[in-house]
Amino acid sequence: MTTPALAAPATADTADTADTADTLTAPATGRTVARVAQPFHTYEGAGFPVRRPFPTEELPFVDPFLMIDQVGPVELAPGEAKGAPPHPHRGFETIQYVLDGDIANADSRGHRAVVRGGGVQWLTAGSGIVHEALPTPEFLASGGRQHMLQIWLNLPAHLKNVPPHSQNAEPSDLPVVRTPEGAELTVLAGTTHGTTGPFATRTPVLVAHGRLAPGTRAEFTVPTGHNAMVYVMRGEATVSGTPLPDGHLAVLAQDGDRFTVDAPATAAEVLVLTGEPISEPVARSGPFVMNTPAELRQAERDYRQGLMGRMPA
Repeated sequence: MTTPALAAPATADTADTADTADTLTAPATGRTVARVAQPFHTYEGAGFPVRRPFPTEELPFVDPFLMIDQVGPVELAPGEAKGAPPHPHRGFETIQYVLDGDIANADSRGHRAVVRGGGVQWLTAGSGIVHEALPTPEFLASGGRQHMLQIWLNLPAHLKNVPPHSQNAEPSDLPVVRTPEGAELTVLAGTTHGTTGPFATRTPVLVAHGRLAPGTRAEFTVPTGHNAMVYVMRGEATVSGTPLPDGHLAVLAQDGDRFTVDAPATAAEVLVLTGEPISEPVARSGPFVMNTPAELRQAERDYRQGLMGRMPA
């Protein structure tokens, strides 16, 4: 099977031109908050705690995003760090954003990479892969601060069988831009404020980490038809005028082309996600995300038969 080309990130010049054109042709209108989701707490992998705003029964996904998990921040004693032993994936992508602590990744395709604080692994599971994400021996022995985001991003049906592929970025690879109102944005993927993240994506998305000191603000432009949401990783923020406590998620309505994130009183860190909906049926079971139950059953059979590969000894 021919691997479809990755979508090349837009250049800053292109993004600036588009913003200017939009401004000249139509007045900007602000998006309102459609719903606010509270997080729940669960355990993943070998038993590490996560805070998860979705998926839930009330909010199964925000197309094309399938999940947000926040691990920590927590201070770990020596020997306390846990990870995710070998497990399969098929039909979607995982974004591992390590803010503090070290994670050693390995998979059945032979890829090995350590993601250190500030780095990212973007794993396209595609047709299927077995993957593990464990604390490095050094971090396990020493302990320390652990903080990580895990984001799941769906793939459209015609890309669910692409060969697995891994992209990695060091902290120095991730561009940082400051908004005119003083907020600081780290751009992982997509383009905002004339700055483009390093990851080539298979679906049009924006993934950005915002740091807002008290009194600072960021305004984001959203393409027509794209979904948008803001998750508060730390502190308290205001999204399009709606107060958002720590750990809560704001899902924005599609009633405008811009939205704002403010930190009126206290510092805040936020995750900003926008993306073009895939608008296809979603069938999911644990580590597999397909379009039909029959495809899920096939994925489970393929994994049991070793067709997704096996971890090297």
